[in-house]
Amino acid sequence: MVSLKVTIITVCYNRVKTIRGAVESVLSQDYPNIEYLIIDGHSTDGTMDVINEYLDRIAKVISEPDHGMYEAINKGIRMATGDVIGLVHSDDILYDSHVISDVVAQFEKTNADLCYGNGIFVKDRKVVRNWLSGGFHRWKVKMGWLPLHPTCYFRKEVLLKGGLYDEHYKIAADTDLLVKYLYEYHLKISYLNRYIVRDRIGGLSTNSDNWKLMWKEDIKVYRSHGFMPIPTKIMKMMWKVPQFITAKWQRL
Repeated sequence: MVSLKVTIITVCYNRVKTIRGAVESVLSQDYPNIEYLIIDGHSTDGTMDVINEYLDRIAKVISEPDHGMYEAINKGIRMATGDVIGLVHSDDILYDSHVISDVVAQFEKTNADLCYGNGIFVKDRKVVRNWLSGGFHRWKVKMGWLPLHPTCYFRKEVLLKGGLYDEHYKIAADTDLLVKYLYEYHLKISYLNRYIVRDRIGGLSTNSDNWKLMWKEDIKVYRSHGFMPIPTKIMKMMWKVPQFITAKWQRL
C-alpha cells in the first residue's frame, strides 16, 4: 500500500526567534513521505537566513510580500501536492518526532476527512494551557467548542472542495473554517487522543493585544453561520477554562 503523502505548511513573517524550532520539529519527523512548504511574508529580521540553512530539506520556500497569515496559508494549500495537509505555525513545535506517523495511521485506520488532536501552550518553559480537545460531536460546535486549529489535518481533496480560509478575517479565519467543516459539511471526523503540537504563547491568536479584534471577528463568524453570536462566543471562552486548570499538573 502506498503511504499517504503529507504536506506541512509553515507561514511566517519576522519570526527569527522561533522559526528554527518549528522547522526542526518538522524535519525531525520519522514519517518519510512529507512535503514541507514554507511561505514567508518577506521577512527582514533574519528569518530567511535561518530558513536558508535548511533549504536542501524543504520542498519549496517562497518569500514575498502578502496581506497576512491567511493569504499565505491559502497560497501554501494551492501549492500542496500531499494527500493530507497540516499546519505548523512559526511559533509552534510538533510535540514529538512521531506526530505525523500517528496522524497518518489515524487517517488510514478511520478513513477520516479531518483528524485533530490535543495541544499545549507554553510560556518560558512552563505549560500554561492544556488543550485536551475531546471527542467530536456536532452539537458541541454550536456550543462554542472547537479543536485546537494547529492540530487539525485535512484531506486535500476535501479542503479544496469545501473552500479555503476567508482572507477578509485578520485573526478568526481559522474559527470560520473549522465551524464550516465541523458543523456544516457533515464530514467524517476523527479525534486522535494524543498531543500534536506545543504552541508558544505570543502568536497572533494568543497575543493579548489582539483579544478585542478576536472578540469582534468571532462574533462576526458565529453570526454568519446562523449561531447566536454572543452566547456562542461566551461558551467558546468557557470551554477553555479547564485548559488553564489542568495545565497546573502538565509537564513538558
